[in-house]
Amino acid sequence: MLDEQAKKTMLRKIPHGLYICGVRDGEEMNGFTVSWLMQSSFKPPLIVNCVKQGTTSYEMIQKTEVFAISFLEDGQKDLAAEFFKPKTRVGNKFENVEFYEGEATGCPIIKDSLGYVECKVVGKVAEGDHTVFVSEVISAGIHREGKPLLLETTGWQYGG
Repeated sequence: MLDEQAKKTMLRKIPHGLYICGVRDGEEMNGFTVSWLMQSSFKPPLIVNCVKQGTTSYEMIQKTEVFAISFLEDGQKDLAAEFFKPKTRVGNKFENVEFYEGEATGCPIIKDSLGYVECKVVGKVAEGDHTVFVSEVISAGIHREGKPLLLETTGWQYGG
């Protein structure tokens, strides 16, 4: 029998970074905070990005099959918090954030981030309440050096 508390405690011990995933469908843009992200291949360069089903951004990725990941710096907890809120409740999350459109995808990339990768979806696994998007890194850039923002250092929990 599964010990629910032990499961939750142990799954929350898996380390995660915090990133902003920018998406675009025509003129509509959105972004959301991502923590379930990791590299999964060297050749070709692949990452997996786990996205909650049924959200505006999820639907945009399903349709366009592209996204950009902005890497947040330690200390950018407030920025990560802004992108946790649903677009349906807060509207344009990029209104007060400087960004530019990625050359490869047109997706929004946050200027005040460590850097970015732009990705094209090459596969997906839809199990449970999140879909795993396996995506090839088609563009990347560095804005500056710094330590990445980690979920653990924020005091927040997402998992379990």
